[in-house]
Amino acid sequence: MATSPFKLNLHELPRRAGDFKDFQLDFLAPESIGNPMIAIPVKTQLLINLRAESVSDGVLITGTISSKAVGECGRCLDPIETVINQNFQELFFYENRAGEDEEFMMEGDIADLEIPVRDAVILALPINPICREDCQGLCSGCGEKWENLPADHEHELIDPRWQGLSEWKSDPRFGR
Repeated sequence: MATSPFKLNLHELPRRAGDFKDFQLDFLAPESIGNPMIAIPVKTQLLINLRAESVSDGVLITGTISSKAVGECGRCLDPIETVINQNFQELFFYENRAGEDEEFMMEGDIADLEIPVRDAVILALPINPICREDCQGLCSGCGEKWENLPADHEHELIDPRWQGLSEWKSDPRFGR
């Protein structure tokens, strides 16, 4: 059974409040982290620098995630790339100190960082990624980029409910 690269062994960290140890995790993302529009792809390097500090009820982990996310512009669908450099902090309770409602609990000396890292990355990603602030997007009529179209570009859009009347307008029997 393969072990998760997000699992951090804290065996060497004394359980005395105030003691700390710095760690660096560097691995390839085992699966995509993000959403369909933009994400850190599978097998992209994840670098996590963190400090694990013993506190009375567990280990407080504070760190920074560095990576690269790729996706597509929400306006023009061009590929985009963004650098992720996101901080996170989470308290992992010792098994004998955790209450029923505690979300993160140590498994012996192991802290599983996967959920806090995923949450931090998702919060760092833009909700609607764009390639640049002034991106004009695509013409809804023909699908071409607005920036490549002439200033007077337009499409005559006829509501399908009125389609029959548009034919009437050009009929010579009705005075046109």
